[in-house]
Amino acid sequence: MTEIHEQYLRAGADIIETNTFNGQSISQSDYGLESWSFEINKQASILARRAADKVSEEPDKYGEKRMRLVAGAVGPTNRTASVSPKVEDPAFRNVTYMELVDAYKEQIAGLVAGGCHVIFIETIFDSLNARAAIFAYITFFEESGLEKLPLILSGTIIDAAGRTLSGQNTEAFYISMMNAKPFCIGFNCALGAEQMYPFL
Repeated sequence: MTEIHEQYLRAGADIIETNTFNGQSISQSDYGLESWSFEINKQASILARRAADKVSEEPDKYGEKRMRLVAGAVGPTNRTASVSPKVEDPAFRNVTYMELVDAYKEQIAGLVAGGCHVIFIETIFDSLNARAAIFAYITFFEESGLEKLPLILSGTIIDAAGRTLSGQNTEAFYISMMNAKPFCIGFNCALGAEQMYPFL
């Protein structure tokens, strides 16, 4: 179950992510698996951590051992808090901010229980969704009393103007995320490396 993780690590990756892109209850409700969200994330984190710990004990090509890390992936959900899914009703939303917070908090709890080293809020197409995930991250660590893990944020842009789905350009996206004080912030997915480079 950990072979793919191990292959990435042996190829030179220092950080791998859990396979939990849409592992929160909102997305899992499409499959009737919302009640399994915590366990899905916990087990994904356990498997990735098992691979990272194993490869960390192996000498690299220079004969050195180095620590490999697991980023607990908190994906965007299949709903957006900023954009209506009904073109005839721009005010309509099929998810609330607090529903997102609750789903993300449960996901983060599972990832942490499985032993991840980093929380990775990724493929952010809607900054309001991301703000809910950030609030869930802050709230989880405050309520649990656990030491806060580093936070990484990664957005995604949808067009050659460098905008997110919710309409922010890259500068606005960065400004709306920076008070979370992430360890790092960047972009993934979207247009491909050559087209994304100017926005980085």
